[in-house]
Amino acid sequence: MLRVRALIVLFVCLSACSDVTEDSREIVDTIFHNAKVITIDAKASIASVVAVSGENIIAVGGDEILSSYRSDNMQDLGGKVLMPGFIDSHTHINGQPQRYIDLTETTSIEEIKNLVRDKADELGEGEWITGYGWSEDFMAELRRPLRGDLDEAAPGNPVLITRAGGHSAVANSLALRLAEVTPSTPQPESGVIEKDENGELNGVIRERQDIVSRLIPESTNEEVRESLIGELKRQLSLGITSITHATGSIESYPEWELVYAEHRGNLPRAAIQVFWIDPETMAVFGKKSGDGDEHLRVGPIKIFVDGGFTGPAAYTKEPYKDEADFRGKLSIEPGELNRVISELNAAGWQTGIHAIGDAAIELAVDDLALALDEHPRVDHRHYLNHFTVMPSSESMRKMAEYGIAITQQPNFTYTLEGRYVDYLDGDRLEHNNPLRTPMNHGIHVAISSDILPIGPMVGIYAAVTRKGLSGRVFAADEAFSVMEALQGYTLYGAYLSFEEDRKGSIEPGKLADMIVLDQDILSIDPEQILDIEIEQTWLGGALVYARDF
Repeated sequence: MLRVRALIVLFVCLSACSDVTEDSREIVDTIFHNAKVITIDAKASIASVVAVSGENIIAVGGDEILSSYRSDNMQDLGGKVLMPGFIDSHTHINGQPQRYIDLTETTSIEEIKNLVRDKADELGEGEWITGYGWSEDFMAELRRPLRGDLDEAAPGNPVLITRAGGHSAVANSLALRLAEVTPSTPQPESGVIEKDENGELNGVIRERQDIVSRLIPESTNEEVRESLIGELKRQLSLGITSITHATGSIESYPEWELVYAEHRGNLPRAAIQVFWIDPETMAVFGKKSGDGDEHLRVGPIKIFVDGGFTGPAAYTKEPYKDEADFRGKLSIEPGELNRVISELNAAGWQTGIHAIGDAAIELAVDDLALALDEHPRVDHRHYLNHFTVMPSSESMRKMAEYGIAITQQPNFTYTLEGRYVDYLDGDRLEHNNPLRTPMNHGIHVAISSDILPIGPMVGIYAAVTRKGLSGRVFAADEAFSVMEALQGYTLYGAYLSFEEDRKGSIEPGKLADMIVLDQDILSIDPEQILDIEIEQTWLGGALVYARDF
């Protein structure tokens, strides 16, 4: 009997000791395990377990992590990829009114006409109809929609629909009439009103569609706010956990503050790039680049040096292909650009400068270098948006010397192939949207999507394959590896917003902004990258999107 009692006591003691051992593991909110974790750390490490507590990553490694941490929320990923959420360092996220039509997925002019016709029926005669996102490159008819197409769809409504990229739009007859645009209207500064072979308006306006859009009534805050929230949440379904909105303003920033005050935990983190006005107005605004918090902050000042190739208005050193004299157009006078950049740099602002043509790039770089010589700054992180036509080696050397970075859109190589073939030739065409060359010069190269289309997979695919929509390969030596492309869409984007110590990689102490992919992006054939789906998106340790919801 004594022996039995002793055994019972021993069993109880061992059980108690076992419980103590298990309970000694630190309790965390979530543990991701059985995963292929692409950390994007300095060693490009691959892990299998990530522990998260609160908004932050606590530990990263292999199964040994399970000996130190436990959780009631164990996420078995079944070997799928877990990686940092994408950081889209140049995109455009706007709320839209009821009159707006999303044309980004349209593949024919007939489809556009049907959408416009349906919107006219919904709104009633006389109401403005707007839309965005069409591209002739994707049209079955292999042409742009024109005035006559829109007249046929909605003769009783003024219509203005903007091409993907935002550098041109087409209006119907009623919209042109209301704007008092006729065949005899003088060409606007820095823009083109197109005419057909008979001298009649075809409805297309390049770079200066504001001569029509100025008549569109203001939208109500409520409808725009709800649309903005919906579009921001859509970014999470694309795996985007942070954005830089490239068309903000000091007028619209309070609206973003209202949205994020109510929905901050369910929206991607955002930096709002604002347009420069004048020193007095910016002083009244009272904010600078970086002001805000980890959910919403003020980004860089936006400056346009030139237009784009959809205009076409990109400012180049040599004439466009088959154009004896045309080299695009500057959007700002050189002296004014120098003054504005100098003022901004001296005042401590970060700048994000739109520069597409090589002449525009070199002008911006020279003015940034002059400004930094006048007012040196240790960590300014000025950068160029786009960088489409490769500038001189001397200009790239200067960028590296002065720490001028790039946010590049390799997806343009894919979606804008037709425009580049129309307007560029030789090395300018082959090396469009270069990646490897600027990186080899020591320039910090982030990757972003702009709006052609929003979403990282097309950009990653084009960065790795250098293929256009037709399958043509452009300067394969400019390609990135898949890992380099992922770095460009994560850690290097975080660098542009001064947040690389808080996001952009899966490392202890960083925000648990992570995504799960349905395929292993590091091992599949690059041709399959376009088919990758986002399974889950986690923001600050919380699940904010799941494909199976």
